[in-house]
Amino acid sequence: MNTLAFNRHKSGISVIMDILYFLWMLPSVWAVEEVLMDSTTATAELGWTTYPSQGWEEVSGYDENMNTIRTYQVCNIFNSSQNNWVRTKYIRRRGAQRIHVQMKFSVRDCSSIPNVPGSCKETFNLYFFESDLDKATKLYPPWMENPWVKVDTIAADESFSQVDLGGRIMKINSEVRSFGPVSHNGFYLAFQDYGACMSLIAVRVFYRKCPHIIQNGAVFPETLSGAESTSLVAARGVCVPNGEEVDVPIKLYCNGDGEWMVPIGRCMCKAGYEAVANGTVCKGKKECVNEFL
Repeated sequence: MNTLAFNRHKSGISVIMDILYFLWMLPSVWAVEEVLMDSTTATAELGWTTYPSQGWEEVSGYDENMNTIRTYQVCNIFNSSQNNWVRTKYIRRRGAQRIHVQMKFSVRDCSSIPNVPGSCKETFNLYFFESDLDKATKLYPPWMENPWVKVDTIAADESFSQVDLGGRIMKINSEVRSFGPVSHNGFYLAFQDYGACMSLIAVRVFYRKCPHIIQNGAVFPETLSGAESTSLVAARGVCVPNGEEVDVPIKLYCNGDGEWMVPIGRCMCKAGYEAVANGTVCKGKKECVNEFL
């Protein structure tokens, strides 16, 4: 290889390395989700607690793929002053500080129901209650806000009508809400109906972690996200073998959505070594030259 060709080749490698370094600086967008509870995996009755007895009812239903699942439904729209609750079983938090809840549900369009009273609703409420022990009973905690903590009022983007029922058209809504900080060993979730005709099709409870990653020449461990959506949890990196820190200690921050961001510092390969495999390995230059030849 003549000098000009070699220099061009070397220049091309430098450009590639610059691009790779820029990519190392970008945050990872793939959070790790650890599932704490998923109602769709139940092989028998869910057995959640309802109050009063004539409110929510557990039935077999279908998901959007027409798979049989266990669901809860309620439709007391012609009776005013509804206050129907259904409570999950105890859910252990497994060290998580912020909890995410995905709900899939369908709601009947009040305007499509003949002679429906004005008390008909198309929303429901989500609550949580923390506890170190699984000690809930039929009457404890009391079925009311405080001691239950309200997360949000959940509204449907789409509701279904009698025409949809006749055509067996599924209009399933999916909403995700989160809450924190949580500090007890576990918690319960509760869903309050106050006058809707609806089906709670699926509930998935999970938390997020930033994944194990090699970035900026350092290894970062899997890290739990913080208690708030705006939390940034610092994680110290360890340089890959034959690498060393430059200027400042290397860190990444795990945000509330389980994504790495705000890189600080970096590791560079020691003298006689160079970065290969997207910066995950510091390889001896003699080895690199031998492979090139």
